[in-house]
Order: sequence, then structure tokens, then C-alpha cells
Amino acid sequence: MVITIARVAAAAAVVVRVARAARPHPSVEAAVAAASVSVVVPARDEAAVAAASVSVGGGAITVVVPPRDEATVAAASVSVGVGAITVVVPARDEAARITRCLAPLRGAPGVAEVIVVDDESTDATAAVAASFGARVITGAPLPEGWVGKPWALQQGLDAAATAWVVTFDADTEPSPELPAALVARAERDGWDLLTAGGRFVCDDPLQQALHPSMLTTLVYRFGPVGARHRPKPERTLANGQCTAVRRRQLVAAGGYAAAARHLTDDVALARHLASRGWRVGFLDAAALLDVRMYDSARDAWRGWGRSLPMPDVTAPAAQVADLAVVWLAQALPLVRLVTGRGDALDVTLLAVRIGTLVGTRRAYRAPGLTYWLSPLLDLPVAARLTAGAVRPSRSWRGRTYAGAATTPLARSAGTSVTIDAAGPAGRPLERPSAL
Repeated sequence: MVITIARVAAAAAVVVRVARAARPHPSVEAAVAAASVSVVVPARDEAAVAAASVSVGGGAITVVVPPRDEATVAAASVSVGVGAITVVVPARDEAARITRCLAPLRGAPGVAEVIVVDDESTDATAAVAASFGARVITGAPLPEGWVGKPWALQQGLDAAATAWVVTFDADTEPSPELPAALVARAERDGWDLLTAGGRFVCDDPLQQALHPSMLTTLVYRFGPVGARHRPKPERTLANGQCTAVRRRQLVAAGGYAAAARHLTDDVALARHLASRGWRVGFLDAAALLDVRMYDSARDAWRGWGRSLPMPDVTAPAAQVADLAVVWLAQALPLVRLVTGRGDALDVTLLAVRIGTLVGTRRAYRAPGLTYWLSPLLDLPVAARLTAGAVRPSRSWRGRTYAGAATTPLARSAGTSVTIDAAGPAGRPLERPSAL
């Protein structure tokens, strides 16, 4: 009886979360989904702006975007001025991949400069970055109490001088329009920290099956990207591959110090800021951003399997509930049906799983036949998720962090976080309200 109740509860949780995907949700495109968004750039950058409609005059280009849906018709116009954005790319041994990230950003609308923080690379990362016109900062030695990526981001934040900072991981492939689109959307909708998810590139057939199964664990636990509801701070998600934030507000809030000890640094920072009243958004940028996270299924198994459980930012009770949902609603229904022990609930859950697979298809560039076989890997993926939660990894990118956080939002004794008393964007701090 207890197991039956648990199965029904897990099924209900998944249905509610997945059902959010059926509603219109925000996306970040060159269109920025705004009633009228203007991005003013020098006329020489005309080729870099391929958007809905373009008028040229007075030595500048204005990109005017028609409304996408009724929910955005009343939105105010937003302008992103020339040189309003600094792009920061943290990089450690990324010479083989960083080219696809930096090439589209040369002369990108609204971007004043691209800063690459070379985090003690042993390859030609710095030279490759410099060849694309980026300002390369040689990363300072890792201080005690910090993990590599947030420390690199902190150095990029300190070096930036513009109103906005947009960050990309070195394995991303952004379109030239994306930085300005992110800022425009954040300005229009009042996001204090905006992150965006891209379209995954999986060339390995086995990875094309494994990766969607792992992605589904996120959907089942948290719902789809861009859902209109506002989660509680402790359930806020973020994607560190692509972020936009006001520089001064983040500096006033302590920069990346809140995530200093966290291997799941993006979610740690987002939850920290959300708990202090920041409006944190996670939107869909599949039309403007490709992400080549891993070269093989083996890399995905080891790498994403390390971060997906998020043990350092998830309370034990929530972790147990999340794992129960993954096992009962994603991993076991197909097994039960194949072994002859299934029932109507298992059939329903398998149908939901297939529907989710249809929905996540747009999150992949050119998914092959093996993409549709991903439910066959749900059982081992659930086991990998559980192992990552029970025995968190402290190693990443050739470093082992003995002092890395293993509990939600833990901080080292020497790390201080200062919060601006006026709150982000000068507003009083308050709990987030529903949209």
C-alpha cells in the first residue's frame, strides 16, 4: 500500500510538472519575444544582426521584433546601447572548443569586449582566445575555499566595466544576437539574474540516447525550462552555461562568493540570490545557442552524472523526494511493463515519458534514431543519479577539492557575502511573488 501511494504521488508530481510545458513559456531569441525591442549597433555590424526586420539609417541598425504572443503585446520597448555588455568566458584547457564560442562574439551587437579568464590552462587556450580578439586574463592561483569556475567568473566580474555582464561556458556556440537579446529580455521583464538553456549537440549515437534520459530527470524533478510559475528559492534552477546579470548589483551582493565552494555553482548562486529577493529567470534560448557539452556518452555519464544530483545545493529530504520521483515515475514503469508486473499507472507513466521525449526533441540539434531509445537507459541513469547523490564527487577538470561543499549553500569560514541593503536594482529586498 505504501509503495502504491508513493507511485501515485510520484506520478501526480510528474504530470503537474510536465503539464507546464504545454503552456506558452518565455523564450530568448533574436526576437526576445518583445512587443518592440531595439538593439542599436554600429552600421558595420549589419551582417551580425539577422533578425525579424531591420531598418538602416543614421549610421545605425535598429532591429524591430514583432510580438510573439498576446502575453507580450503590452511589453515596453527596450534598447541595448552600444558597449553595454561585457562577455566573460571562464576557460580551463579549452583550446579545442573555445573557437566556436568566441568566433560569433566578435563585433556582436551591444558587446564592448570579450574577456576570457584562463584558469591555469596547460594548453593553448590563451593564445586561441587572443587570436579572436578577446582580452585574456591570466587566472590568479585558486584561493582556499574556492572552486575553479566561480573563482574564474569572479575575476572576470572584477575586470568588467560595463552595466551588464553576460557569461558563456567555453563549450557553448552562441549566435551574435544572443548577448543583446538576453539583456533586452532581462531589462524588459525585470530579471535580476537571467540564465538560458541552449540546444544540445550530441554527435555520438549512444550519447544521443543517454543525454535525453539524463535531461528528463531534470524535467521530472523541476518541470520544463521557462515555466511561468515562480519556484521557491530552494527549488530555483539556473544554467551557468549562459547568464546575464547587472554588474553593479552582483558586485554589491558579494559577486560569486556565495558559490565559492560549490561544484554546482550556478544553482548555488541562483538559490542564494533568490532567497534574498532577486528575480531569477531560466528561459529557452535553443534558437540562439548550441551547447556541445561532451564528446562521448562516457564523458556525459561521468560529467553530467556528477552535477545532475546537485547534492551540494539540495536538502536531504528534497533529494530523497526527487530520487523517488525519478525511480517511480521514470525508471521503473518500463521495467515493470516488460517484466509483466505493470498496471494502468505504468502505462500512463510510459505515455508521459514518451510525451516528454517528444517535447524535449527541440532541445537537441539533429537528434538521431537512438534519441527515441532513451527510455531504455532510464534505469541506469536513475542508478547514476542515486550514486551521485549518495557519494558526491569532489573532482572536476583535473582538480580535487577537499573542501568543496556537500551540503546546501555551505560556505567556508573565510568567505563573506555582502548583500546590498537596497536589494537588486535598488529595490527593497522581499520574497519573490508569483508572476
